[in-house]
Amino acid sequence: MRTMTATEASRKFSDLLDAIEHGETVTITRGRVPVAEIGPARHRTGADLRAALRDVSPPDDRFAEDVANALTLVTNEERDPWADA
Repeated sequence: MRTMTATEASRKFSDLLDAIEHGETVTITRGRVPVAEIGPARHRTGADLRAALRDVSPPDDRFAEDVANALTLVTNEERDPWADA
C-alpha cells in the first residue's frame, strides 16, 4: 500500500486517481498521521441490489396511489422553451 501526504495527493490528484483505478489503495497522511485510505470503488450489480433489498418488505397496495398523489404536488415552474417552436 502506498502512502502520500495530503499536499502530495492534492498536487498529483490525477496520478492518485490513476493508481487507484489500477487497483492500488493509497493512505493519505496529514502531519505523518494517516487520515484516509482511498481505494477502488466497488462495482455494483443487480445481484447487489437484490441482496440489499432481500429483507425489505414489498410496498403495500396503496404505494402506487401514494406515488401518484405525490407527483401531483410536483410542479415544473420552468416554461418549456421549445413549446412554441
